[in-house]
Amino acid sequence: MSSTGRTISLVTGGNRGIGREVCRQLGASGHTVLLSARSQVAAERAAGELSADGADVHPLLLDVTDPAGVVRAADQVRERFGRLDVLVNNAAITYDTWQRAADADLRVVAEAADTNLYGAWRVVQAFLPLLRVGGHGRIVNVSSETASLTNMGGGTPAYTVSKAGLNALTRMLAAELRADRILVNAVCPGWVATDMGGGGGRPVRDGAAGVVWAAALPDDGPTGGFFRDGRPLPW
Repeated sequence: MSSTGRTISLVTGGNRGIGREVCRQLGASGHTVLLSARSQVAAERAAGELSADGADVHPLLLDVTDPAGVVRAADQVRERFGRLDVLVNNAAITYDTWQRAADADLRVVAEAADTNLYGAWRVVQAFLPLLRVGGHGRIVNVSSETASLTNMGGGTPAYTVSKAGLNALTRMLAAELRADRILVNAVCPGWVATDMGGGGGRPVRDGAAGVVWAAALPDDGPTGGFFRDGRPLPW
């Protein structure tokens, strides 16, 4: 918790879709929310709209593919808040339903990995010192059941491989950060009706609720797990 009694939570890609709804739900539960986006204008607009409902939401410019920018964002959070309690790695791109692994454009795959895997990795490394301050940090990696090796089929190779990598990173970080009392979990929000997911999915509030559940786990909660709606998924 922060010195003001509020949990300080950062959500990447928080200006729309699942990220925005996660910000809304965290704000409604009393968190101080750092809503990040690749555009300062987008972050300020979304944060302003959520703050109008009474939540404590602050905009933060953060492009997860810009290493220097990620470091600057961490410095800004350190200077203003001195700590971070929850990190939600939500930013993601390229649900490439038009591709197959056998003939995929590897430039598209690399671009997806730079955001979906390496972007989350950069953010964790930059913000880890702030997560260690309070001694009970939470890292939530927003993943997808398409990345489950148990059930994996063909298609969407850029998205699927990058999210499978994110799942692997989740397991490694959970093991390495256990001694720091930082819980690290992956969460699949399910097929959600967003710009990326398209129409016909479940309400965004339902998908976001599972992410918020993982962000609010007690100190004796699970770590190194893969969940949807608070229930384990096969790796």
